[in-house]
Amino acid sequence: MAEHFIIHGRKPLEGVVEIGGSKNAAGVILAATLLTDEECLIDNVPKVLDVLNLLKILERMGVEISWQGKRKIKIRAGQNISPERIDFDLMGKSRISVLLIGGLLSRFQEFRISHPGGDRIGLRPITTHLAALKKLGVEISQKNNFYYFKAKNVKESEIVLEEFSVTTTENLMMAVALTPGKTKILGAAAEPQVQDLGEMLKKMGAKIEGVGTHEIVIEGVEKLNGVDYEISSDLLEAATFLVAGALLPGEIEVRNFFPSHLDLFLAKLTEIGVNFKKGSDFVKVKFSKDLRSSRIQALPYPGFQTDLIPVILPLLTQAKGKSLVHDPLYENRLYFTQELRKMGADIEVVDPHRAFVFGPTPLRGVKIESWDIRAGASLIIAALVAEGQSTIENAHQVDRGYEKIETKFQKLGADIKRVSA
Repeated sequence: MAEHFIIHGRKPLEGVVEIGGSKNAAGVILAATLLTDEECLIDNVPKVLDVLNLLKILERMGVEISWQGKRKIKIRAGQNISPERIDFDLMGKSRISVLLIGGLLSRFQEFRISHPGGDRIGLRPITTHLAALKKLGVEISQKNNFYYFKAKNVKESEIVLEEFSVTTTENLMMAVALTPGKTKILGAAAEPQVQDLGEMLKKMGAKIEGVGTHEIVIEGVEKLNGVDYEISSDLLEAATFLVAGALLPGEIEVRNFFPSHLDLFLAKLTEIGVNFKKGSDFVKVKFSKDLRSSRIQALPYPGFQTDLIPVILPLLTQAKGKSLVHDPLYENRLYFTQELRKMGADIEVVDPHRAFVFGPTPLRGVKIESWDIRAGASLIIAALVAEGQSTIENAHQVDRGYEKIETKFQKLGADIKRVSA
């Protein structure tokens, strides 16, 4: 049944919000459990739609999964798992399902996958994955929307990535963790979820150096062990609440995450004029007046991450002057701004990758549609700021990356509710 959010804006926000586990880290951590046939315990698992779908895919392959409480999962990919039982319909609903490739390559000589799904933010081919895996000796062919993999001749290699691709880096790390010899990944991504995977693999017995830099070296081992691992907190969820806290009367504390993961984002908030105080695992943010325009470009981590572009846009609509946002990666990232324009935002998309935002402009409540996870979060923030009532359709898009976002905002005093259509 379709669901949407109804929001009455301009309500003050006060209180504390606890940040949950990272969706992006959870995807790769769960995929990495395929690297061992021993039992793993994974804690701080977010119950977001993309992660729950990935768990269903694993379960239907034969992976044993049981919840050990609200956030912890016991998971074991024993000898009875089979890639022949992959649910391709579910795989087509989530981009993180592409991370199954690395784990499957470590366990099976041959398998096939369908093209992974995900957000409508632009073309997201897996050509970088395929090119890198071919350098390892993996034979890959494509037919009828399926990719066929043969891993009989996988060997150590030096791989230079065509781009700082997070999921390609993660798939390579998993694919070579059990490959004899020493593999070097140059141009590796350094995002927190990549660091999460590296720490988990080390605890499982992998030999890895350079995680968190753009050069990762992995020496293959014969076997990886089960592991007890806790997923890191979601920096994108934290950023969402920080922007909302800056735009509405009151003061909120965003707790249980690492502010160091958002260094450049927080530096931009300072430049724009946001009033906040940073601690070791929290940030307190107050309603901020006299916001200033800014120039923002998405860059590989530790730069300003592409997923943060939609999140910061509502803030720029309330900043004085002309801001420029630039996302060189995804050609449809800014397409959803037409929904913000319906609310009164003055945004000019000058080409598929760049937009000017003129402010400050008052926002008004209207009926709008969530295009993807981060666009949905952006529209929720805008609706909280807007005068009157907003209806945001396609709540399931937000659910793919945020767990009960309306409940967390309600606890802070927002007037937001979920309604079944």
